[in-house]
Amino acid sequence: MPSEQAQLLGHDERTPAHSHGRGHLVYPASGMLSVATSAGSWIAPPNRVVWIPAHSEHRHRSHGISDVRIVFLAPQLAALLPAHPAVLVMTPLARAATLALTSGDERPAAARSRLRRVVIDDLVAAPEQPLHLPEPSDDRLRAVTHLVEQQLSRPASLADLGRRVGAGERTLSRLFHEETGMSFPQWRTQLRIHRALRMLADGTPVLATATACGWSNPSAFIDTFTALVGQTPGRYQRSLSPA
Repeated sequence: MPSEQAQLLGHDERTPAHSHGRGHLVYPASGMLSVATSAGSWIAPPNRVVWIPAHSEHRHRSHGISDVRIVFLAPQLAALLPAHPAVLVMTPLARAATLALTSGDERPAAARSRLRRVVIDDLVAAPEQPLHLPEPSDDRLRAVTHLVEQQLSRPASLADLGRRVGAGERTLSRLFHEETGMSFPQWRTQLRIHRALRMLADGTPVLATATACGWSNPSAFIDTFTALVGQTPGRYQRSLSPA
């Protein structure tokens, strides 16, 4: 298997669950990619890159036509990145080096090694990004998250959701912290952002996206989206044209 690959995925194209013997970076140079594992899902617009450690079973789904670049790493470089899947900031320098590595141009092995090191050095310097949606295992919590996903445009309180699934608010609140590392409002915000990223990639207008994802105030949507994604919804949507 080559150490670098470039793949053009059509809108809503999916890969079956699989794993690799080497850790690898998956970067959507255009479009958007979601990556799912048993621990949850990660989502990456073009200013983020997904890190998948060796032997981690995962599956991909593209949103919009996606120009996906993949860089496999030797164990000594992989050891510098998290031991779990993660979304990392793709800086302009790391992006340029990744595109150079995956362009198909002939380069000496030493030059390719230096480019990979540039990518890793920049990724390590940036913090992990909160674009992870953990998958709970408790049946009561899974019932709650299913209700939230099905009715995202009509937000309900945790107490109301608890009554519908037969669990107390305090119990559910504790379970959210234990199983996802987040409070219920934090988890729901992550879900909203994941849904918004997909809807914007599908061409849904910003205001309609905000309403469908449960924001009654478009300004609050724009502020939250910008804080988590690193750009406004409108700018993100305009960036989805193929590279």
